[in-house]
Amino acid sequence: MKPDFDLNVVLSRIEEAIRPYPKAAMFDLFERGYTTLFEQLISCIVSIRTLDETTIPVSLRLFEQARTPEQLLQLDIPTLTNLLYGTTYPDQKAYTMRGIAERIIHEFDGELPADYVTLTSLKGVGPKCANLALGVATGQAAISVDIHVHRVVNRWGYVQTKQPEQTLKMLETKVPHDQWVNINRLLMPFGKHICTGTLPHCSTCSVLEWCEQVGVDRHR
Repeated sequence: MKPDFDLNVVLSRIEEAIRPYPKAAMFDLFERGYTTLFEQLISCIVSIRTLDETTIPVSLRLFEQARTPEQLLQLDIPTLTNLLYGTTYPDQKAYTMRGIAERIIHEFDGELPADYVTLTSLKGVGPKCANLALGVATGQAAISVDIHVHRVVNRWGYVQTKQPEQTLKMLETKVPHDQWVNINRLLMPFGKHICTGTLPHCSTCSVLEWCEQVGVDRHR
């Protein structure tokens, strides 16, 4: 990491850089009014191994039929699978969602607790979705690390990790709490559109002066 690296300044620059691009899916859906923890968690499950361009319309289609655990349980697996068409593993996600809805109703009296330990105890919910849903829906300080976040912070030299799970742990020790939610909100679109996996846009990047360009052999 370069000695003058200032995360707050870097994130401020990135906020401006990503303005022309679509928001990350969960944040987009929140602005559309899908603000509950359940809706955010379900949308995150939709998003697993699925592009935002698919996640958003599929989530909207699903929410036309079910926005609560009670409503979701009124859909049988074939109907739910059909609503999830376009995502990866729609049948598997349908069973996951029904399992989550059943636990919410039977164990939590219909109200999903805003608690990381509880969320990650739900089958099919990992750290990324738990933190993202908590951060977006409740504003809790939570860092969500997807492949874009993982790549960007390692490319900067801000962390040196091999897996997103390791990146999450490192970021929790380095990033100020008031920036935790911003990590995914800003770095996901930044990594998707600017600091791309191949041929990143280094020549026009507004934070190049703070970037070590780790692993970058060719760029635009």
